[in-house]
Amino acid sequence: MAYWLMKTEPEAFSLEDLQARGQEPWDGIRNYQARNFIRSMELGDGIFIYHSRIAVPGIVGVAAVASTARPDPTQFDPQSHYYDPDSSLLHPRWDLVDVAFRRSFSQSISLERLRHMPEFAESPLVRKGNRLSILPITESQWQHVLQLADNAEHA
Repeated sequence: MAYWLMKTEPEAFSLEDLQARGQEPWDGIRNYQARNFIRSMELGDGIFIYHSRIAVPGIVGVAAVASTARPDPTQFDPQSHYYDPDSSLLHPRWDLVDVAFRRSFSQSISLERLRHMPEFAESPLVRKGNRLSILPITESQWQHVLQLADNAEHA
């Protein structure tokens, strides 16, 4: 099992939106490194959902990979914001996976808090200027964040 962090801007699509839908295709990824991460995801992998571009960005809950990677149909739709005229049905550039809601945290684990955790010292997430929307997470990081979230809920 692998672990991931997926960033989303909550005004576009939030953890609450995912909870309401239960499961959703994670489309619109247009970065090759993030696309390669999608291609390496396996059914059941754990995902932290991270709300970005808000006053206090942070990890807000948990989801799981609910499908294997497949071509993202938005790349073929000229009406889509994610349309890619250089992508073709025979040679698609961009993939997506389905993401299923698992739980929300009673309080966010903020980026500022993550910056002070030894487990995240080397993570690209805490570096200034990091804009990658999908990042791998170590098992140690995964367990530590879950423990923090559980402690907050039982406090």
